[in-house]
Amino acid sequence: MNEVTQKVDHAALKANQLAIITLNVLAFVLNAPWLAGLVAIVMLAGTLAGKPFFGQLVRKVIQYKPDVIQDNPEPHRFAQGLGGVFMLGGAISLFAGLGALGWGLVWTVAALAALNAFGGFCAGCFVYYWLARFRVPGFPKTAPAGTVPGFRPKES
Repeated sequence: MNEVTQKVDHAALKANQLAIITLNVLAFVLNAPWLAGLVAIVMLAGTLAGKPFFGQLVRKVIQYKPDVIQDNPEPHRFAQGLGGVFMLGGAISLFAGLGALGWGLVWTVAALAALNAFGGFCAGCFVYYWLARFRVPGFPKTAPAGTVPGFRPKES
């Protein structure tokens, strides 16, 4: 397992999560499946690009202080991709007339983003680190030393 970490801006990740929560709530309130689909596309594009696009957009609008720490970016990218897949499933379900399933998936993403933004626990990161623990190919990183998988690493 590779123990080398990189610099990760947790403020950008949090801004990304807050934007996802806000847009998902707005999609529900406005009954706008297209907005849920847009969130899915942006999340998946961000995953492929390795960037939290919503977080970067928020940073341009609201100047917030970066919170850069040593961490593994891969679990965060995995978490965003998994959320994007759930969002895509939700949007497709909504367009197919399966409202309960669609909104259930959208709300699941919003709830997990809120758990991360307000509780400091990344469920997708937790899944990533467990897959790494079971040596699943494509999941080479372990949680930084002294970190409980899924929680923010301690600053060194």
